[in-house]
Amino acid sequence: QVQLVESGGGLVQAGGSLRLSCAASGRIFSSYAMGWFRQAPGKEREFVGGIRWSSGSTYYADSVKGRFTISRDNAKTTVYLQMNSLKPEDTAVYYCAAGPSSLVIWGSLSSADYWGQGTQVTVSS
Repeated sequence: QVQLVESGGGLVQAGGSLRLSCAASGRIFSSYAMGWFRQAPGKEREFVGGIRWSSGSTYYADSVKGRFTISRDNAKTTVYLQMNSLKPEDTAVYYCAAGPSSLVIWGSLSSADYWGQGTQVTVSS
């Protein structure tokens, strides 16, 4: 069993930055990947980006490339989502998820084995 806890959400003005954290506990397989997803009101949950534990390879949705950066701290089994140049359209609940590499290579929600509880990010214009 794996537990995921997100933190770091909040309210920020457009153009600002936030860093989200996802702390994982339990049995994390080295073959696993960690992904970030978001869901805005009235919209479907969508892939933001992710990282593979073993290689550190990162993947991003086109909408966040060049603005968001994902990193990991293996010792703390924590994954970070650094969000810069935030836009009002980035407003959503952000979730981290754990699963096989297809989770982040294809941004596949159905590949997630575990989900965090989510953290709200609100970007004001």
